[in-house]
Amino acid sequence: MMPTLYLSHGSPMTAISETKARHFLAGLGAMLPRPRAILVVSAHWETAAPMVNAVGRNETIHDFFGFPEALFAISYPAPGAPEIAEDVAARLAAAGFAAGIDRARGLDHGAWVPLCLAYPAADIPVLQLSVQTALGPRHHLMLGEALAGLRAEGILVLGSGSFTHDLRRFRVGRPGIDAPETEDVAEFSAWMDAHIRAHDVEGLVEYRRLAPHAADEHPTEEHLLPLYVALGAAGAAAGAKRLHSSVEYGFLRMDAYEFA
Repeated sequence: MMPTLYLSHGSPMTAISETKARHFLAGLGAMLPRPRAILVVSAHWETAAPMVNAVGRNETIHDFFGFPEALFAISYPAPGAPEIAEDVAARLAAAGFAAGIDRARGLDHGAWVPLCLAYPAADIPVLQLSVQTALGPRHHLMLGEALAGLRAEGILVLGSGSFTHDLRRFRVGRPGIDAPETEDVAEFSAWMDAHIRAHDVEGLVEYRRLAPHAADEHPTEEHLLPLYVALGAAGAAAGAKRLHSSVEYGFLRMDAYEFA
């Protein structure tokens, strides 16, 4: 039985920077049973309705600009999983979601950045599921619940986002990557961690109303919503384990969780 994961992927620089989060991700594959395939729910694929990609071989999407050329040289040509994509779409349809299939899209950096570190051989089939940012946490929890059966089939459901993601703060000066954590980020993250560990699903769904500084840490929700897919796909009886916790620039939390 595979666990499910929520990872903070950070900026594309995570792939090449010497950070705590990068070293954690580089060791992640050895911590887990080898999956038959990986379904990545990435904050960087937003659609109005759920979409699954189904390709023979994934292209590497460099969905950013202004970064070093070394990042644009990275290729992660993992095989796709068209048959699993059809199955995922069917499971979602059976649960009442109008799911579609994209037969051209490859992997955005929310997928390939953590995967190129955890599974550098790019030899495990990978497919992506999009997020619907306007529909909020409960919708994504239900998406995950519809996919809970994938765990028993050796498929790793991996939510990829960011535990905090207020990039507006870069507009008022760029702190060093090792800047001390701000108080509001620490308070929000402690609240989230306590409710994740307590498996308080309803509290987590209502985080925007209940958690301190929630709207500040997530001006938009796309980077937290993959957490809810991983939580739902793990099942109601799953426990939570924090695999990693670090902060970059003082406000970008890089926490990671396993649900099993």
